[in-house]
Amino acid sequence: MGRPLRRLRDQLRPLRSTPLFPLLSVFTGGAIGYRLSEGWDWGDCFWGVLITLTTVGYGDQVPNSMAGRWVTAAILFGGLVVVQQTLQWLLGLQETGYFLRRRRRRRLSDLQQMRNHVIVCGYGRIGREIAQQLSSEGVPLLVIENDPEGADAARQRQLEVLTADATLDETLEEAGILRCRALVAALPNNAANLYVVLSARSLSPHCRLIARADSNEAERKLRQAGADTVVSPYIAGGRIMAATALRPLALNFLDLLAGSNCEVEEFQLQHSPTAAAPIHGSSLVDLDIGRRTKGALVLAIQGGNGLIANPNGETVLQAGQRLIVMGSPLQLQALEHLLGDALESATVIRP
Repeated sequence: MGRPLRRLRDQLRPLRSTPLFPLLSVFTGGAIGYRLSEGWDWGDCFWGVLITLTTVGYGDQVPNSMAGRWVTAAILFGGLVVVQQTLQWLLGLQETGYFLRRRRRRRLSDLQQMRNHVIVCGYGRIGREIAQQLSSEGVPLLVIENDPEGADAARQRQLEVLTADATLDETLEEAGILRCRALVAALPNNAANLYVVLSARSLSPHCRLIARADSNEAERKLRQAGADTVVSPYIAGGRIMAATALRPLALNFLDLLAGSNCEVEEFQLQHSPTAAAPIHGSSLVDLDIGRRTKGALVLAIQGGNGLIANPNGETVLQAGQRLIVMGSPLQLQALEHLLGDALESATVIRP
């Protein structure tokens, strides 16, 4: 008999560290108390403890003796503490073990369904503004934020959030770096943004990478790491303020353009000459974009040879180039149809 009892004691030992053991003790002790004071059978004793702890009070089991009332009082006072601890323990299980793994699997499944989205790394002041602009355009986006407060702030705005370190490869893979249209590194630290760009470029050679920099030195290193575009909020803000002082009419035009039906859109051509074959090697005159789209205007072309502003009709299109085009939504849609399979992606640019 000694060995089976020791085995049972060893099996029950883990329960001692949980509120289940005190709760079981309250049930057992209360049932024994009712048995001794009221003489009920065991079923009625445990039923009396249950309705006492839950404060249901059906009235079918009422202690008549003073001893039974003292037992009831002990169950109530002891049960309040034990039941509260048990509920807190059960709620805590949601953050550990099976429940946590299940939520994580469901979360991964939701992220794997995202396609052609924008990944925003960092939800600080810059990240908030980027997310707001993208959301207003109806662009699907995913915010990566390691700070719990920042992650909660993004969730309050009904944004998809991944609470993780954006500098890690596994985080970017989980965020869908191979399926996204662009990644924005908007972390407040230049070194962290550099790590993000290096990881993202190694994982996805053709992903468009935009990074934030606080200095010219950081901008140079981010471009060397593979960033397609590097923006310094301080430098950009200073240039806009200077332009407002020197060329207010031009800035007013951009403001008017933002409130009109006219849009500026970026068309990314396929990087492979074979995939871009329908237009690869054709000039703007050959394509006759203005007439065939009923008014779309090519403002600039960016490629391996740099930026060509206001290109003339003799400019030849090559695979991997980006076209900056202005026009109405219908005109831009017509251009998208004209480019056909040679088009890799199209992104609206807010003037």
